[in-house]
Amino acid sequence: MKVIKIDTEEALRKALDIRFEVFVDEQGVPREEEMDQYDASPASARHLLLEIDGEPAAAGRFIAYKPDTAKMQRIAVRRTYRGRGVGRELMLALESWAKEEGFTNSLLDAQCQAEPFYRSLGYAAVSPETFLDAGIPHVRMTKPLI
Repeated sequence: MKVIKIDTEEALRKALDIRFEVFVDEQGVPREEEMDQYDASPASARHLLLEIDGEPAAAGRFIAYKPDTAKMQRIAVRRTYRGRGVGRELMLALESWAKEEGFTNSLLDAQCQAEPFYRSLGYAAVSPETFLDAGIPHVRMTKPLI
């Protein structure tokens, strides 16, 4: 597995292609809702790409949510790579990068179907109720980055 801190338009395009495949094609999220201001360039957020044998397998990003908190977003693993620890490696790489940047907490809005996965990584739900994002039930979760 190769972890790539995205710093080129080409690498960002690969990450966006993964997200479109997972969120738009598989889950039905409208394409215009999937992209936002943090996708304008590689420098708009901290984007990561995971490749396996030279093939793009997973992507994610984080932004500064608060001075001490990184918000993990757009965590996507291509279907053929699921169940192989790729999502775990992606999250660990994002968390490691966030710690390098000085963040001491991680926050994310998890799709409810993925909540057990994030719990296995040490995240705890903090939202009192689920909420909809792009028509999909989510729960807010946090984790200290120690």
